[in-house]
Amino acid sequence: MNFASFLFNLLAPLPSDGVYYAYRIVSLVLIICMGVAALAAIVLVMLQPGNSQGIDALGGSSETFYGKNKGKSTEQKLKMWTLICLSVLGVFAIVFFILQIGAIWGV
Repeated sequence: MNFASFLFNLLAPLPSDGVYYAYRIVSLVLIICMGVAALAAIVLVMLQPGNSQGIDALGGSSETFYGKNKGKSTEQKLKMWTLICLSVLGVFAIVFFILQIGAIWGV
């Protein structure tokens, strides 16, 4: 079984006509977009630094104001893009689920 047939098995069965082909194309585009959004979210989460101070917290070392805030802009951008990717993934998933309802396609 190849990957394309696996994806087609995920889709709701519809009659074989023009509507079915449009349904398959729209569904496959949404699946691909969800995959891209999920991979982007994974990469963005992996790029974000951890919140813990690690071994420095045990020694009680204090940071300067510059040291505390030097990465805020980059961290905030990564968090914002992560939130955007996850929101897009959620919207695509909801739209994909709604498109699985046969009444929308006239079945």
